[in-house]
Amino acid sequence: MADSLVQVRDDLFQTRTDSPFPGLTTHAYLWRRPAGNVLFYSPAGDSDFDAIDSLGGVSAQYLSHLDEAGPNLVRIAERFGRRLHAPAAELGAIAQHGRVDMPLDAVRHVDGNDVEVLPTPGHSPGSTCYLVAGVGGERYLFTGDTIFPTGEGTWSTFVVPGRGDAAAMRDSIKLLSTVEPDLVISSAFGGETAIESVDADRWSEIVDQATASVSG
Repeated sequence: MADSLVQVRDDLFQTRTDSPFPGLTTHAYLWRRPAGNVLFYSPAGDSDFDAIDSLGGVSAQYLSHLDEAGPNLVRIAERFGRRLHAPAAELGAIAQHGRVDMPLDAVRHVDGNDVEVLPTPGHSPGSTCYLVAGVGGERYLFTGDTIFPTGEGTWSTFVVPGRGDAAAMRDSIKLLSTVEPDLVISSAFGGETAIESVDADRWSEIVDQATASVSG
């Protein structure tokens, strides 16, 4: 068993905590699938590599936006030979840290890895969310930093000054309101966890909270 990973669902594992800045906490998530495992976001170091290897490695990695890019992208590529999927709008910044094999245009679609790509600009120009169907029938929504849980039990947004766009963020949250997730998983977060199980009423509440948090 992969001792350093937290098993969230039968097919979903969370890497150990990274804290790139004070007050900011992140994880990456490994989605196991017979056709090849998918890694969402990016761990900051290689401490989970052996555990990931024991679960079958990584065939594809998806970044939600440029802030998840860093030196570890090269180490992940060297260890697992995975293909990196990342927003085309942020290709220049991400490619400074590692080769992007599959640039993602701002078009909603389901790709060959059974990942639904949801362009959600606002936090940054290329911010993208991802929706997949878990082995138990649950739908996992990876929101990156587009929306995230706070330490108060609510969900919020953050439009990066000089880089993000409030109007685009509102449109992106409106798009997210049309999906029906069962498990919502952010990248950076406040509080104890990036993950929340939701029903339709709770998801509607989260969407309203996130919309209300957009300023500008």
